[in-house]
Amino acid sequence: MTPLYWHTTGSGTTELVLLHGWGLNSQVWSYIVPRLTPHFLVHLVDLPGYGRSQGFGAMTLEQMAETVAERAPEHAWWLGWSLGGLVASQVALTLPQRVDGLVTVASSPRFSATDGWPGIKPEVLMGFEQQLTEDFHKTVERFLALQTLGTETARQDTRRLKQVVLAQPLPSVEVLTGGLDILRTADLRVAMTDLVMPFLRLYGYLDGLVPRKVASILDPFWPKSSSFLFEKAAHAPFVSHPDLFCQQLIKYIRP
Repeated sequence: MTPLYWHTTGSGTTELVLLHGWGLNSQVWSYIVPRLTPHFLVHLVDLPGYGRSQGFGAMTLEQMAETVAERAPEHAWWLGWSLGGLVASQVALTLPQRVDGLVTVASSPRFSATDGWPGIKPEVLMGFEQQLTEDFHKTVERFLALQTLGTETARQDTRRLKQVVLAQPLPSVEVLTGGLDILRTADLRVAMTDLVMPFLRLYGYLDGLVPRKVASILDPFWPKSSSFLFEKAAHAPFVSHPDLFCQQLIKYIRP
């Protein structure tokens, strides 16, 4: 097993841990890191089994959060995108004393749709799991295309995400299947109600994976948190709208 990939860059006393989403790696933050490093000490992480963090098998959400937290600073803001949002949220639940603030991006405490809760249909996630064993690369490409669907720069943004995937070692089918299983089964809606640290939720209006209705449902359910909706963005607002994304982030963390 190789060590968890962890790279720190930037300046300042405010530390910011960035966690990427399913199928990708920390290279996905390359579009915004130059905008963040003048303000934060930024920690770039490849989740266990992804990118340069090879040698890890499939993990539960709790195991993934524990593995990442072992390398993390004692006090930091945690930002997680999509699957990374679940991991960051789990760290906040398990080790609240070490999380100065939480930011989730295009993430949901429950990705899987159920009665009265918008999300991805469970059979769609199950289909992705089956397709991974049949055509690994095509399945990942389909998932990447879903993340930018509907935006003005969809084709360009999908190409960028694909470049990020191919720039580093690919996750194994086992790891990707484990990640899909987390997306299908995790439900942190009730557990996160009592979080007391600053908590910002960022969404894309055009997101087909985390519907914008999630934001309006959680606003009264999690009154201690704040939310912001990027009107012309989909599942990756930091790729399609990096300047606006960083403005919102910096304004919230360092008002």
